[in-house]
Amino acid sequence: MKRIACLILLLSCLALTAFAQADLQPVAVVRLTGSQPITVRQLRTEMEKLAWQELAQRLRRIPTQAEISRAALNSTMEQRRQVLDVMINERLVLQAAERDRIIVSEPELNQYIQQLKTQMAQIIGHIPSDEEFALAVKSETGQDFPVFRESIWRQRIVQRYLTTKKEAVFRSVAEPTEAEILNLYNLSRADFVRPDTVRFSMVQVPHGPDAASRANARRVADNLAREIGTDPANFDAVVLRATTPNSGFEAAVGGFLPRNMQAQQVTGPQFMETAFNLRQGQVSGLIEGPQAFHFIKVTETYAQTNLGIDDVFDLASRITVRQFIRGNMIQQRQQEAIARATQELIGELRNGNPFDIMENNLNW
Repeated sequence: MKRIACLILLLSCLALTAFAQADLQPVAVVRLTGSQPITVRQLRTEMEKLAWQELAQRLRRIPTQAEISRAALNSTMEQRRQVLDVMINERLVLQAAERDRIIVSEPELNQYIQQLKTQMAQIIGHIPSDEEFALAVKSETGQDFPVFRESIWRQRIVQRYLTTKKEAVFRSVAEPTEAEILNLYNLSRADFVRPDTVRFSMVQVPHGPDAASRANARRVADNLAREIGTDPANFDAVVLRATTPNSGFEAAVGGFLPRNMQAQQVTGPQFMETAFNLRQGQVSGLIEGPQAFHFIKVTETYAQTNLGIDDVFDLASRITVRQFIRGNMIQQRQQEAIARATQELIGELRNGNPFDIMENNLNW
């Protein structure tokens, strides 16, 4: 029996070793400036990223690792070739960028990550901690933060190399004329309707997912509810006290909240209903959210209106409909220029076929 058990263990170890070795086999070798393999494991990882995105959208939840691995394993040969093509293109650009000394420094990358955090802050009402940001990245992309950071670094280098080498293509993007802007406005005038909108100040008591954290936050929120009541002056005093160390609550100036389904999916129905039942200057009672308890004071109100071309389209940035249309037209033309420049650049870098593909290793 011992001999049989040892034999089974030995065979299992050999199978695992063979699988690991197969994972390290190259599916391609890129050699624009040096020999750089793309392994089966690296290709599978990229297939799993795509599987995560597809499954998360279809299932409307975070997929399990087993579901992701199964979807990647069941991918077609054509899908693997398409993903491998993208990986080859990226490595060609990265090798060319290194050759031409085009880099993205650590401070530049950190600054870009900080910009992403600032964008997240506009949604959640405060600057996210490193832990909150990492959790958001995992939830949105399925990637751990170090992997996400590495992918962002590669993207930034590719973008910089593209804009440097194809500067003439981007300079050729034409500004939209006044006639083009007006024509697009007239064609889409029915879409330029600003819904009922409010702006508010907010006091919130965040809590964790466990019952003890929620109970402790509830005690703080109940005390604040008694202190604030419905008096705007009391609310303002609490806002000022939020910066006190260990206060147990936070204060923020909320953004502009439109009355639509998209916004309600973010805030929740109770928050939305409460905000739009308040008049300007009024203070709410306690609002229970999934991650915090809230109090709000409405500071500005805007009724639904059809927007003229010179009316303010976005209340936060104060850009007009005209500016919004112009910006969108420029963005569309820039996207077309990016596609054209990318196609040209990849064609140039692929000239002479500076890579090899091992077709047999694509067959999992």
